[in-house]
Amino acid sequence: MSEEVEKQFSPVENKVMAALEDVIDPELGIDMVNLGLIYDIKVDDKGNCVITMTLTTMGCPLGNLLADSITEAVTSVDGVETCDINLVWEPAWSIDRMSRFAKVALGIHG
Repeated sequence: MSEEVEKQFSPVENKVMAALEDVIDPELGIDMVNLGLIYDIKVDDKGNCVITMTLTTMGCPLGNLLADSITEAVTSVDGVETCDINLVWEPAWSIDRMSRFAKVALGIHG
């Protein structure tokens, strides 16, 4: 059994994560980070950023809108030139991935 190690982000990757906290899911009114939809961030030396993320459901009708909002937020960060989104379905999203803040805001207890 392996222990999950918390990902260490570079300073620019931390700024990207902070920018993603401003991208709000319009259906839930909670940002992408607190919803637990952002799985990984990588920014290379040339400013190319790859966001690995998921959506709450495969058929999410707001996927394109969210992708546009994410790209806009990420490319506004100093040191980031481009943003690619790697949309994945494994591991599957569940409410367990949400922050305590998001759960409280949505009235989820437990």
